[in-house]
Amino acid sequence: MTRLVLASASPARLSVLRAAGVEPLVRVSGVDEDAIVASLGPDTAPEIVVTELARAKAADVLPRLRDEGVHDAVVVGCDSMLHIDGKLQGKPGTVEVARARWQSMAGRSADLLTGHSLLRVRDGEVVAQASAHSGTTVHFGTPTDAELEAYLASGEPLQVAGAFTLDSLGGWFVDRLEGDPSSVIGIGLPLVRRLLGEVGVSVADLWSAPPPG
Repeated sequence: MTRLVLASASPARLSVLRAAGVEPLVRVSGVDEDAIVASLGPDTAPEIVVTELARAKAADVLPRLRDEGVHDAVVVGCDSMLHIDGKLQGKPGTVEVARARWQSMAGRSADLLTGHSLLRVRDGEVVAQASAHSGTTVHFGTPTDAELEAYLASGEPLQVAGAFTLDSLGGWFVDRLEGDPSSVIGIGLPLVRRLLGEVGVSVADLWSAPPPG
């Protein structure tokens, strides 16, 4: 049976896949994202940056799969960043950075870009691969000062791309989307289905069997 391997520690991505009927193996990549971005250079298109990061994450877990004897799998790596004012924004990391970002993007729109990379693995070797990105326009609301401080105090926006989530507390401050909601959460189901087809796998083959009864 072909297994989907999620090369990410993101609980949001895992939740999306589980809700869509797939129980992936989770193998967390350990790539240096900042080093990869630096190696690409400042003039690299935003879409290429997120896609190359996704490709690096997928490739990083391959040695572990070989060691574990996983012979038939599709590895998916993803990377999301917010593109606003001509710049890519990843995880803010600190309250101060997250506050500044929200003060800048409140009441405005920005594009959430998510790179996806799929590696088809058989007997320890990559036999096919496909990569692409998805882009969704996010229209942000304007939280009050008290709401923003409460959101920052929750810690949620510090470790997520663009300093917001759609599927948790941050969803209160997203007015609407133009594009794929699952991509904003971190893994775009329509795009992954297309990429699976490119590497010769049907999404139906990955669905978990329903529980008996």
